[in-house]
Amino acid sequence: MIAEAGLVALWLAAALAFLQLGLVAFGLAGKKSELLEAVRPVAVAQGALTTIAFTALIALFMRSDMSVLLVANNSHSMKPWLYKFAGTWGNHEGSMLLWVTVMGVAGAAVALFERALRRDTHMATLGGQAAISLGFYAFLLFASNPFARINPPAADGQGLNPLLQDPGLAFHPPTLYLGYVGLSVAFSFAIGALLTRQVDASFARAMRPWVLAAWILLTLGITAGSYWAYYELGWGGWWFWDPVENASLMPWLAATALLHSVTVLATRDALRAWTVMLAVIAFSMSMVGTFLVRSGILTSVHAFAVDPERGSFILVLLGIYIGGALALFGWRVGAVREGAPFELVSRETMLVVNNLLLSVILGLVLIGTLYPLLTEAFGHKVSVGAPYFDRIAGPIALILMIVMAAGPLTRWRRDNLAEVGRRLIVPAVIAMIAFAAVAILAWGRIGVLPFLGLVIALAVAAGSVAPLWKRNLRRTPLFTWGMVVAHLGCAVSLAGMACDSAFTVEKLAAVRPGDVVEAAGWKLRLTRIVPIAGDNWTALQADMEASRNGGPPVMLHPQSRFFPSPPTTTTEAALLTRWNGQLYVVLGQEADQGRWQLRVWWKPFVTLIWFGGALVALGGALALVGRERRGWLLKWRGKAAVA
Repeated sequence: MIAEAGLVALWLAAALAFLQLGLVAFGLAGKKSELLEAVRPVAVAQGALTTIAFTALIALFMRSDMSVLLVANNSHSMKPWLYKFAGTWGNHEGSMLLWVTVMGVAGAAVALFERALRRDTHMATLGGQAAISLGFYAFLLFASNPFARINPPAADGQGLNPLLQDPGLAFHPPTLYLGYVGLSVAFSFAIGALLTRQVDASFARAMRPWVLAAWILLTLGITAGSYWAYYELGWGGWWFWDPVENASLMPWLAATALLHSVTVLATRDALRAWTVMLAVIAFSMSMVGTFLVRSGILTSVHAFAVDPERGSFILVLLGIYIGGALALFGWRVGAVREGAPFELVSRETMLVVNNLLLSVILGLVLIGTLYPLLTEAFGHKVSVGAPYFDRIAGPIALILMIVMAAGPLTRWRRDNLAEVGRRLIVPAVIAMIAFAAVAILAWGRIGVLPFLGLVIALAVAAGSVAPLWKRNLRRTPLFTWGMVVAHLGCAVSLAGMACDSAFTVEKLAAVRPGDVVEAAGWKLRLTRIVPIAGDNWTALQADMEASRNGGPPVMLHPQSRFFPSPPTTTTEAALLTRWNGQLYVVLGQEADQGRWQLRVWWKPFVTLIWFGGALVALGGALALVGRERRGWLLKWRGKAAVA
């Protein structure tokens, strides 16, 4: 009965979404307050029902109920409990149910806690959220039912994709989905503001926490996903420019531009049209990503194998939502009054340039991702890989980093170019010193982009902390600290990327037990190859001793694992982390005469990539807490003054 209860809850939630949309439409059109009063409880009930439905699916996976088709296809009774739990969303239908659950809970949160918006805009926002939810409910109920039964029940399940049997599955997808749904809320805010013509600072202040939260979660999700792929796939890289990887990057790029734009609108009442348009684009990119992952047109380790009919369903939803939003924007853009003016030399201008550069990078990534699919549709197969993205998007990203360093050192509204130049002296001097140092130490040994990346990373790091100069650090607002930490995180990640690209050493060898492999000063001795068994896998494990500069040896244990259900062989890399880099070892196949293939990488400062990503997310969290704390204090002081 658990599956039937979950399905009933899902149908009731869909019915409430339809009711919610109707209440908003008729309430706003007829100006009937009694209808609008019912919207909030309906939204809260919808969120509760989606939670019940998803909880039911978790229970089915934890119980290994093989009478449910989804469980039989994606689980196994012998799997560890963590993978039964996380396996709930490690498939198409389960991940979509997680999506609508988060969307329902987010709509309930907007209904309960949002008080900054005008009443009609608030109701229109809830109507927009209901309209988006309805499409996904229809997709689940008519094309991707997660509670479908099979008769007779399967003897046991087919198991979860072994590449997904990792603790990363419990963290990476949920954070991405939370970020995507946060962008859907921002989209609903923009639709509500356009319908009621309230594109102003109060609208931006209401939308900003949702954008910031979505951006933080997307940052965490992408960072965690990059590290997961790095250590799980065994190829030694942290970003492959896979179309599905790009599907998560594109919403993040749009959300980054939206975050800066909504901040300007909230604090300076400028960039109104920019803010609305970027809210539409950000959610559009998450929908494009959903289509790429679930349409069946891609072959990727990240993509779900879904039939084209369901991909067509998503494509129709994308056309309705995005086409409708763009049509509404075109219809009402004349009513979006120009915000407060600003001079050419100002922080607002720097943020406009920032948004333009982010939009250009987004466009280039989108073209590189979709172009092979378009050419294949006409019978021509074209591959667009890392060289395109690195050479086209890389230089623009470096320019973006320079603008990011200069932006916080520029005043709002108007500034003096000479004064801006004076504030940039320290970052410029550090850049020149870095240029000279890198040129002396590594000239001719690294490429142009890594060279410039190292130089710009150091300059951006200096520019990031410059806004704290001569300030009382104890009185500095928390959101200012957030900006500093986030920008510093970008510099740290850029330094890690440049070092990995410039200084990585790779060694491929075929060795017998007792042989030694040398790479970048490391000595690795293979002691033995032993068979071992895990909870639901067997493996051949290499026991190795790694030492450097005469230091004590450290044991490493790379593995080649075999999963019987479904039959799959995976590589489990062995990682040894030091302050200045990471040793990465992969065990390959057995070669002739008892020799084993080994791939060894020494990757200097590669961990800075993910440490920087964590700093970026931390900066966003500080900004979110600081903004909300400030708003709460202002409200409290206002009430105290009235009392």
